[in-house]
Amino acid sequence: MYFIFVMIGILLWSSVSKTFFLPSLWTLEMAQFSMVAYFLLGGPYAMQMGANVRMDLLYGSWTIRQKAWVDAFTVIFLLIYLGVLLYGGIESLLYALEYKERSPSAWRPLMWPIKSLMCLGIFLMLLQVLAEFIKDIARIRQVEL
Repeated sequence: MYFIFVMIGILLWSSVSKTFFLPSLWTLEMAQFSMVAYFLLGGPYAMQMGANVRMDLLYGSWTIRQKAWVDAFTVIFLLIYLGVLLYGGIESLLYALEYKERSPSAWRPLMWPIKSLMCLGIFLMLLQVLAEFIKDIARIRQVEL
């Protein structure tokens, strides 16, 4: 959650430097990188804390077992999606490392640090989804956690 404050600081410096000094080349892209870190590292944490959002139109009235069945079914699609995303992320990270890929902006930072952070966030989300899937299976089988 502290990445938001990092991003606010970067954007504040961007505004101050554009007003009083020479504009900084790195601020916009660095704010984007911090937002990527915020979302991709915050997602697994939010899922772990149970802070993810669900549509309670039908879900709220279901029993714990019914919820577990639906969650276990839908999480299979999420596992496939995250697996494909992680595969593509690793391929992109290896490319960035091999060719020393840089951003096409004027600042031209190396891309491997943010791509490795993206792969870490996706991997952590994959682990958290697997943990939730195991919990759902336990709820279906009515095993105490």
